[in-house]
Amino acid sequence: MKAQVLIVMGSESDLPVMESAEEVLKKFSVPYEITIASAHRTPSRAIKLAESAEQKGISVIIAGAGMAAHLAGVLAAHTVLPVIGVPVESSQLKGLDSLLSTVQMPPGVPVATMAIGKAGAKNAAILAVQILAVKNKELLKKLKEYKKQMADEVEEKAKSLKKKKK
Repeated sequence: MKAQVLIVMGSESDLPVMESAEEVLKKFSVPYEITIASAHRTPSRAIKLAESAEQKGISVIIAGAGMAAHLAGVLAAHTVLPVIGVPVESSQLKGLDSLLSTVQMPPGVPVATMAIGKAGAKNAAILAVQILAVKNKELLKKLKEYKKQMADEVEEKAKSLKKKKK
């Protein structure tokens, strides 16, 4: 199957974080492609990925980057597809620099920005699935089951805690 989601990371060191996005996409059986492109070291590669994504059948781009973290913005500047940014903790600033670089976009160049790190990568993939599910009833059904499973797990933990406290 053709990839529907493109995951781009700024460097190989971002892979442990971005694997959280991969896991979610696999869980929902969403085909994806993953690659590396740097907004600063390989800007022409990043631009080419963004410009060609729609023609390749990509519907959503997830971009993870640390430090200056301009990758999501560069990709968003060169496509009309939704871009979801994942700030990666990779400096002495603990990801705050990445968060601010990803979230502070000028008007007209939106990037949906997630939390820093693995939780953000997981949520980026869930948001990508939600975007795809708008036109995919099978995916929508899986999402509803996923949300119900999360709620059921919380209910079970609450019951377990209550039993322990008696």
